[in-house]
Amino acid sequence: MKNKILVLILLAAGIILFFAFDLDRFLTLNYLKNSRQEFQAFYDLHPFSSVFGFFLIYVAIVGLNLPGAAILGLAGGALFGFTTGVITISFASSLGATIACFFSRYLFRDYVQRRFGDKLEKVNNGIKNEGAFYLFTMRLIPAIPFVVINLVMGLTPIRLRTFYWVSQVGMLPGTMVFVNAGKELGKITSVSDIVQPSLIISFMVLGFFPLFVRKAVSFVRARNTDKTA
Repeated sequence: MKNKILVLILLAAGIILFFAFDLDRFLTLNYLKNSRQEFQAFYDLHPFSSVFGFFLIYVAIVGLNLPGAAILGLAGGALFGFTTGVITISFASSLGATIACFFSRYLFRDYVQRRFGDKLEKVNNGIKNEGAFYLFTMRLIPAIPFVVINLVMGLTPIRLRTFYWVSQVGMLPGTMVFVNAGKELGKITSVSDIVQPSLIISFMVLGFFPLFVRKAVSFVRARNTDKTA
């Protein structure tokens, strides 16, 4: 119990310091846009350090459930390009999500299961039998908050390694869409660049992605229902 309280205090202190020092101001689109040339110059001189530093920051943001992951996704595309951005963010987001899931499990799962174990029996059985599919479906639906999935799944019996690899696969399409949008956004140097077809297409894909996922999930569920009927 003492260890859990200590971990909880450290996590709370990290979150408080983040907002106390107004660090979220560095995770806005305006700041990243205004600082893009400096970031690009540093990246050109120190590519490995830039990618590694970005990776660690992304893991910390996601692991502590802090705001800014979406902005960092766009920034990664603008700074690193599509391939490097997708690889870096895909692994960083999956690792950060797994850390957040672990903290949720370590701190709260025992209490929740003791308090509501009888009411969660069906949920626990469902997660044990089809947890990977449930998680994969949730990862594909942008309407479900990223933070909520990490915290809630930590309260279930799903194995952390399963949580990691399913998150890696399930979040990849969304990561690709965001990074590509950021890549196109990073090309804007004047107002006329806003009407470039590649940028318009990227944000059209970003807008239609949730609808496409919802239709795809409904189709898969309908096929599973037909097979079991």
